Amino acid sequence: MPSLNLKKLHLYRARAFHLSPQKSLATPAQARRFVDARGFIFFWPISGVDLPSLWTAVAGDRPVADAHDDPAHITWRWKDHALDKKIWYYGKILRRKATLLSLEVAPYFYALSENYGSPKEDYLIAYQEGRLTQSAKQIYETLLDKGALNSIDLRRLAKLANAKESEFNKALEQLQADFKILPVGVAEAGAWRYSHIYEIVTRHFPDLPEQARAISESQARMKLLERYFTSVGAAQLRAAVKLFGWEKEVVVRAARNLIGQNVIVKTEHPKQAGEWLALKGLVDQAS
Repeated sequence: MPSLNLKKLHLYRARAFHLSPQKSLATPAQARRFVDARGFIFFWPISGVDLPSLWTAVAGDRPVADAHDDPAHITWRWKDHALDKKIWYYGKILRRKATLLSLEVAPYFYALSENYGSPKEDYLIAYQEGRLTQSAKQIYETLLDKGALNSIDLRRLAKLANAKESEFNKALEQLQADFKILPVGVAEAGAWRYSHIYEIVTRHFPDLPEQARAISESQARMKLLERYFTSVGAAQLRAAVKLFGWEKEVVVRAARNLIGQNVIVKTEHPKQAGEWLALKGLVDQAS
C-alpha cells in the first residue's frame, strides 16, 4: 500500500488552510473567494476537527484570541456585514458550529436535510416523528407567522422567555443544522446590543429547494466528501463521520465511489495505525 507523504500533506494543508502569513486573508473579497474555493469552512477552528476556518486563514495557526481588539477579529465584522448579502450561506451546521458554505455547495447540504419541499409542512412531520423539539417547533412557527426576528423578540414571541437559555440556543442550533432557519442580520437588541436576526431558510434563499431537488443522496455525499478531501488532503474515515455526522456505512460507500473515480486512494500513515485516504498527489507509490 502506498505511504502518505507527510511533508507534502503539511505543505498542502498550509496552502489550503491559508496558514502562511504571506497568504493570509486581508479583505472580505478574499474571504469570499476562500469560501468558494473550499466549499465549506468553519468560522472558528474547532478542537479535534481538521477543517479550514476563516479565523486561521486570517490569523494564522494560533488559538482564537480572547482580546476583542485582536486584528484577526475583523472576521466577525466580515461575517456580520455579509449576513444579508447572500454571498455565502452561514449557520450552525457542521458539528452544530458556525459554518460558512459556498452557494455552489449549499444545495448539496440541503439535499441531505429533512426538508422535502413544503416549509409549512416539513417541520410538522419532523415534530410528529420526534426529530424536532417542542421549543424548535415554537421558534419555527413564530418565524413562519411573524417573519424575520431578532433573537430577543423571537424568544419572547415564541413563548420561551421563561425557558432556560440553553434550551432556546439548542433549539436554534437544531433548526439551523437542519436548514430550516438561518441568521440573516444583526440587531442592536438585548443587554449586549447585539442579537442575530433569524429567518426561514426558504424565504432568504427561495431557490435553494429547487436547486437541491435534482441532487440524489449519493451524489450529495460524494460531492461533500470530495470537497472535504480537497481541503484536508488526507484523513481517516472516522474523521469524516465525526465532521458530517453521517452513518459509517454511507461514508464508506461514498469513499468507495471516490476511490473508483481516482479522486482519492487508500494509503497508510507512516506514524499512525489504521487505513487512511488521501489525494493521489500526496502519497508515495509503493515500489
